[in-house]
Amino acid sequence: MAVLRPAGEFDESYAYDMATLRRPWQWGLLGLFILALYTLPLYASPSVVSLVNRIGITIIAVQGLNLLTGYTGQISLGQAAFMTTGGYISALLVNNLGWSFFLALPAAAVGAGLVGLLFGLPSLRVKGFYLVMATLAAQFIIPWFTRNAFPALLNGAQGINVSVPELFGYQFNEASRYLALTLTVLIITTVVAHNVARSRLGRAFVSIRDHDLAAELLGVNLFTYKLQAFFLAAVYAGIAGALSAHQLRHINSETFNLTDSIFLMGMLVVGGLGTSLGPILGAILVELLIEAATLLGPIYVGLFPGSPIGAVQAMRLLFFGSALLFFLIFEPRGLSHRWQMLKAAWRLRPFSH
Repeated sequence: MAVLRPAGEFDESYAYDMATLRRPWQWGLLGLFILALYTLPLYASPSVVSLVNRIGITIIAVQGLNLLTGYTGQISLGQAAFMTTGGYISALLVNNLGWSFFLALPAAAVGAGLVGLLFGLPSLRVKGFYLVMATLAAQFIIPWFTRNAFPALLNGAQGINVSVPELFGYQFNEASRYLALTLTVLIITTVVAHNVARSRLGRAFVSIRDHDLAAELLGVNLFTYKLQAFFLAAVYAGIAGALSAHQLRHINSETFNLTDSIFLMGMLVVGGLGTSLGPILGAILVELLIEAATLLGPIYVGLFPGSPIGAVQAMRLLFFGSALLFFLIFEPRGLSHRWQMLKAAWRLRPFSH
């Protein structure tokens, strides 16, 4: 859909045409929103702060998946496995080598990206369902490796404890303190992902998604760009995995499992594939649904005492599945498309009908 400008607004320069925020009041609102998030611990409960922390980390993982699936069209169900890779790398560097978390985080991102390259190699020969199966292999191989390889180092299925991030003696040992770290990384990853999508690299990704044969005939190197997409997706997963591991202070082979990979893909579908806003909206909605299921679970068990032990987990899957089914039927282009439509209707008022 073409971008609809308000009446009287003209693009006087290329920079203004490409600007994401075009008005001073938009920058002001964004600044106030970010300030409200950073000061959230001052007026919100610890449970809300923990939820925002979890949402922020999830958004980072979905942003990487969006670059791979949304823009490049390469479906992957191994994002959670790459989160496991990033979490283990960061934990080992901090615990065993004494690295600062702020040095271990980019190292974990690059390490997860390199592992993502290995599992991205099948994308050069297969696509669609067969590529899904190839990436699904990562979700079995990587957890198996962490359980069975180097037991003295990785501690098998028990996993390892993870140190608390520290900067100049200031420890991020509480959710209220960790929030600043999560938000800072989230802002950086959001800006990078948005600009990658608008760059030459992003346009090459879109051309591969829309028609890979035509893209190759036009000079797009499929080998290079598909592997770059897998690398970037795994880098984002590694960042999210490292942040989550240090927040939970523990990681094992089941910290990020196949269900998480499916949830991440569902969040992207709900939010909108191939949009900068999609990962944010999708992650927020699905995480809120999961939180609602967690809160309603004890009520359900109280009303029906004979409910099975896994009733709460079942309600989470039920809420997620229902939301995914609803969006696939009624809004297949996701929340971001509906947001664009609402903005277009507002700008066309009173003629929007």
